[in-house]
Amino acid sequence: MKSIEVKTRHRAEILDITADVEKLLEGEGVAIVFTPHTTASIILNEAESRLLEDIVSTLEKIVPRNYSYKHNEIDDNADAHIKASLLGNSVIVPFKDGKLQLGTWQRVLFVEFDGPRTRRVYVKVL
Repeated sequence: MKSIEVKTRHRAEILDITADVEKLLEGEGVAIVFTPHTTASIILNEAESRLLEDIVSTLEKIVPRNYSYKHNEIDDNADAHIKASLLGNSVIVPFKDGKLQLGTWQRVLFVEFDGPRTRRVYVKVL
């Protein structure tokens, strides 16, 4: 298993990690891309900047930060945990000749909900 370090600069942001994942691939197989953090996600989607802003703002509307979540008494990041739970922490993508077999606009995206932080993404090749 290999890993990628991701450094985020904002509380909520989405980073395209496709090229970082592909650097770890050789030949043909399936890549499992996983983050072990409970306040971050891995998704597949288009990396167009306005769409990424829309995703972050829509999740904020669905799960607002300023709400009286019980977990906030401990860590003040319940919204980040809930958002990450909605999106999930991994994707599985086939690859060939070291290239992910993504759709025309698909990218592997790391989604931060509790930054800024230094995060880890694991890539397991099968």
